[in-house]
Amino acid sequence: MTASTATGRLTSAVAPAAADILFDRHLRPPADPVAAELRPTSDVDRAHVVMLTEQGIVRRDTAAALLAGIEALRADDFAPLRHRPAPRGRYLAYEGHLVETLGERTGGVLHSGRSRNDLNATVLRLQLRRPYDRLLTETDALGRALTTQGRRRHTVVMPAYTHHQPAIPTTYGHYLAGVAAALVRDLDQLEHAGRELDENPLGAGAAGGTTLPVDPRRTTELLGFTAPLGNSLHAVASRDLVLRLLSACSVLGVLLTRTAHDLQSWTSAENPLLRLPDDLVGSSSMMPQKRNPFLLENIQGKAAAAIGALTAATTAMSTARFTNAIAVGTEAIAPLWPALEATTDAVLLLRLIVEGAQPDDDLMRRRATEGHTAATALAERLVVAGVPFRTAHHEVGNISRIALTAGRPFDEVAAEHLAGHPPEVLAALDPASIVTAATAGGGPGPASVLAALQDTTDRLDALRTRAAARRARWQAAEEALADAVSAVTNRS
Repeated sequence: MTASTATGRLTSAVAPAAADILFDRHLRPPADPVAAELRPTSDVDRAHVVMLTEQGIVRRDTAAALLAGIEALRADDFAPLRHRPAPRGRYLAYEGHLVETLGERTGGVLHSGRSRNDLNATVLRLQLRRPYDRLLTETDALGRALTTQGRRRHTVVMPAYTHHQPAIPTTYGHYLAGVAAALVRDLDQLEHAGRELDENPLGAGAAGGTTLPVDPRRTTELLGFTAPLGNSLHAVASRDLVLRLLSACSVLGVLLTRTAHDLQSWTSAENPLLRLPDDLVGSSSMMPQKRNPFLLENIQGKAAAAIGALTAATTAMSTARFTNAIAVGTEAIAPLWPALEATTDAVLLLRLIVEGAQPDDDLMRRRATEGHTAATALAERLVVAGVPFRTAHHEVGNISRIALTAGRPFDEVAAEHLAGHPPEVLAALDPASIVTAATAGGGPGPASVLAALQDTTDRLDALRTRAAARRARWQAAEEALADAVSAVTNRS
């Protein structure tokens, strides 16, 4: 143990994946804004020029020279444009460079049948692919961690809490299975929200299409989309894709935050049902005895980012008419990127917690027993024995009060007060036996929990298969576009 890896009573540094998010990321050089904008823009240009050539709108020799100029810029990582003035935006500076170096008759044809409106809508979709796919991948990984730990812990008895009070017997695996079931639905909504990523706005022009015989189906193929958008106004006026993604992230963020609240309670010194390893907690710069589950607070903060971004984006869009608008296409999109990153970070951090948390089996079971969580099951057994539920409810509540006041076990007091009832009323009144019997309604019985976990796993598998197909389509399109560019340039 060294001073660089330990703090106070802790014996190790923070886990590398968490440290990268919390401590190291801001130390990296920022992403190059020129390449970040112009590389996807140039991908659109390459597909557009290939299509214009195949449609006979641009001469093949002109297209070959133009594509060669674009390829040279890409190979040089757009270095000639890094210090070029861009008083009307970087795209026009980029197009201006092509005109200057290739001539008006070559560089000037690039924008034929196209507007910055449909270009920007298309570039947004290309730029979203990587962060969107990363969010889905990390959410899938969290789902896998929840189901794996749920199976491992499906017989670990603990109290289910309502109003922060012990309520009924459950298992830690049942809790994890419940979170997993909610998560896979959130993942499904994320996947659904992102389907607009696969729709191609190219061909919409400024809002009214174009009189040139462009072929959006060809650019759709070359850029890895699945279909062109059918209405030119919708293509450039709408960024509802952004709102849907932020909405789905907000719903996911609520689940992450609520789960973090639970885990924060269960890792407290007063109720330490779970223990986190040293690499998932922090200490204090002043108080050497502290073990702070601070990652849970980071999850809560990061998971809330999408809610603010959704509010900002919705507000910005609501100020604009239904046509291309800066408020929609620029201002409303700005909060999307940090929100996607923050949501992804929150998902990753929660996965680390789920994987690392170690339940205290004995303490969990004791809390379930001392919390009189068997009371509801006892009342239900009285119902089976012919006692009206409300009567049973009052009688069992009185037993609980007497047991707490006298400091006696709940089952002992119950045995005294219910001695005249059939023996099965008082048999196996421990929380573990009650859990085993609680199979109806998706309860914590082992078979019920394992069935729920299998259902979640099946859903995760289906979503993963679709994600893999989407990535394969994007990769195949990159290769097809490169081949199409080579075919034009080599045959000129």
